[in-house]
Amino acid sequence: MIKTIAIPQNNTLNIEIPNHYIGKKIEILFYSMDEIIEEKQNNIKTKLSEKYKGIITKEQGESLNAHIKDMRNEWNRNI
Repeated sequence: MIKTIAIPQNNTLNIEIPNHYIGKKIEILFYSMDEIIEEKQNNIKTKLSEKYKGIITKEQGESLNAHIKDMRNEWNRNI
């Protein structure tokens, strides 16, 4: 695998393909590294509560909270 970073000065970029890649299917990706940084920052800003809001009904949520409370009580009991 060959990986490199380039800063094009115009809309043409010449690349040299190594001999051992000739005749093989290769993948060439172009992306701006700024886009990757922005995407990571946008993903960090999303709170889990916002991501999953509205997935379960109010009744399901109350039932789940009651179940969690019961489980916590099990762990907190004296044995």
